[in-house]
Amino acid sequence: MKGPQERYDVNLFKPKKGYMRDEVRIILLILVGWGGATFGFQFLLRLLGDARGESLLTLRTFFTLPFHFWFTGQFLPLWFILLCVIFNIYIDRLTESHSRRRDKSYD
Repeated sequence: MKGPQERYDVNLFKPKKGYMRDEVRIILLILVGWGGATFGFQFLLRLLGDARGESLLTLRTFFTLPFHFWFTGQFLPLWFILLCVIFNIYIDRLTESHSRRRDKSYD
């Protein structure tokens, strides 16, 4: 028997319909973007490299730095900041659209 305060369970693997499902979808897409850039590049270096660890990506330079160093030291932090901005934009849009739907349902 549930009283006036219902129990509210949160499960990220089985989100409730509506706002929570959309929010989890955005979070997963952002995590895939982060993981793809971070671990995908390392996998690409390993895949293209030879026995000495040299590859086309380690021999090339970008702004006078080896490309792999620039990518890891400069691009990935910028990518993280960009993903944070994208996440906030989409969460704001999602919150606004769901609050509009909720307000219309009260009318």
